[in-house]
Amino acid sequence: MGVARLDEVRAAFLEDLGQAGKDASAVEAVRVKYAGRRSGLLLDLTAALRDLPKEERRDYGRALNDLKQDIGKCLDEAREASISGAAAPQDMVDISLPGMALTRGAEHPVNLVRRKIEEIFLRMGYDVEAGPEIEDDWHNFEALNIPSDHPARDDHDTFYVTGDRLLRTHTSPVQARVMENRKPPIRIIVPGKVYRRDSDLRHSPMFHQIEGLLVDEGISFGNLKATLETFLHALFSGHGVDVRFRPSYFPFTEPSAEVDITCIFCGGSGCAVCSRSGWIEILGSGMVDPRVFERVGIDSERYTGFAFGLGLDRVAMLMYGIPDLRQLFSGDQRLTRQFA
Repeated sequence: MGVARLDEVRAAFLEDLGQAGKDASAVEAVRVKYAGRRSGLLLDLTAALRDLPKEERRDYGRALNDLKQDIGKCLDEAREASISGAAAPQDMVDISLPGMALTRGAEHPVNLVRRKIEEIFLRMGYDVEAGPEIEDDWHNFEALNIPSDHPARDDHDTFYVTGDRLLRTHTSPVQARVMENRKPPIRIIVPGKVYRRDSDLRHSPMFHQIEGLLVDEGISFGNLKATLETFLHALFSGHGVDVRFRPSYFPFTEPSAEVDITCIFCGGSGCAVCSRSGWIEILGSGMVDPRVFERVGIDSERYTGFAFGLGLDRVAMLMYGIPDLRQLFSGDQRLTRQFA
């Protein structure tokens, strides 16, 4: 082991580098073999220095340094040659080619319906409100006249975060919060996501609602009826629908009514969509129960009001002919692309 060994390594290196040519991967393999930081031959040659007799170390050390410099210089030149001679990377942009057209986006049908409804009520003088999706039991149930033993809670089975915190089952808690912190007159709509343990062709564990509330002096059921008829005629303006009210029950309104429209598919003559009845249930409504006013600190002797709510997903399915609710949440762009 001496200077002669260094000459052998130099010759082997030049031969290997010549065979690598302009192949970048082959050049890198040669670098690792000779100048690798963990297992290169230069490391072995450097380690051999301490085993040489003292009189040979000086000449060996000089020759070793020359070899390191030569190998480093040759590797740099070989890398530059491999880069300049390599084919252009596949992801390199050819600026001489025409530009690539981006896929045009589209609004989700639920957002289209929500925006249309908001525009109608904004023109009617309503404000748009929002609130937390993780609610407490008081605002989601108790403040709305739904105590812990009320049968209506069965229909509002939801997902609990803690014993008192849950994913809201409707947007009505926002109405309660607004009434707690604002004096009448109040005129709001509340769109947003809600959650219930339900899943089939027409139900989803997460869905969208929009609810409305009006509180003022002298508000009657006639005001409710006029408001909802105006709203529904504007929402389904291209269908010329009729509107009817049916007595119903909700814990937080009294009296209460379900609201139907003539089927937009058959015009009221009867079809599979409306179960041959000619009518489609569209929303629930009623006069705010005085006990709700008492819970949120509003004088029920002075003020009256009405509330209503409908599912945005159901309206989107009706307006755009979507047969399966789950398609709205599938993320399939073939659905949304139709509305571009």
